[in-house]
Amino acid sequence: MARQTRPGVLVDLDGTLVDTNYLHTLAWARALADVGEWAPMNAIHRLIGMGSDQLVQELLGHSNDAAAAARARRYGELIGEAKAFPFARDVLADWHRSGLTVVIASSSPRDELDVMLGLLDADAFIDAVTTADDVDRSKPQPDVFAVALEAGSIDPARAVVIGDSIWDVHAASRAGLLTIAVETGGTSAAELEAAGAAEVHADVSELKGALSPESIERLHADHPVAPHATGQRQAAINRELDPPA
Repeated sequence: MARQTRPGVLVDLDGTLVDTNYLHTLAWARALADVGEWAPMNAIHRLIGMGSDQLVQELLGHSNDAAAAARARRYGELIGEAKAFPFARDVLADWHRSGLTVVIASSSPRDELDVMLGLLDADAFIDAVTTADDVDRSKPQPDVFAVALEAGSIDPARAVVIGDSIWDVHAASRAGLLTIAVETGGTSAAELEAAGAAEVHADVSELKGALSPESIERLHADHPVAPHATGQRQAAINRELDPPA
């Protein structure tokens, strides 16, 4: 196991660096229709960022493996319309040059991740990436961020998560990490703050020049997090995500 000593950022991809959340919503709507299911698009959108297995269960009240398989096919038809946010590459470069280790913390399949990374054209500023192959459980479980910390040898006490959904915030909280959230995924500042985000910004461009090893230390001083996400607040999050049977 690599020693976790570096300061760094764990960055979500979809909805944070690339404008894909509504494409994912449409893909899910079409996939559900393909397998004889239905849910309103607003309900689907609210769950984007959650892992496919958990999303279907939460949305429909039962699992449907065929729906998840159809989603991959339907998203493959739409992925050509995906765009990187125009400021995303510059912000990654800025963070990297400030001395932060930059890890793309995604649980997307490798083929989809590769397309998004190609759109960003920022390999020189990315130190590591995670994919669906690296985790057993998807967001809102904390696995993706635990793996991302290890991949970048990042110290949790000197780290921050950048994400766009409440599922990012919950997963980060479970991992004992702070989150700076952005609204580009379509979730409001009020909802992100209520979920526990330390800060909320309109988009990641507002974080250019704002993140450095020193600023992350100050953020932790202002928003202390219990080690390993313990305490009453985390217990409440766990009850919300995993209610008793």
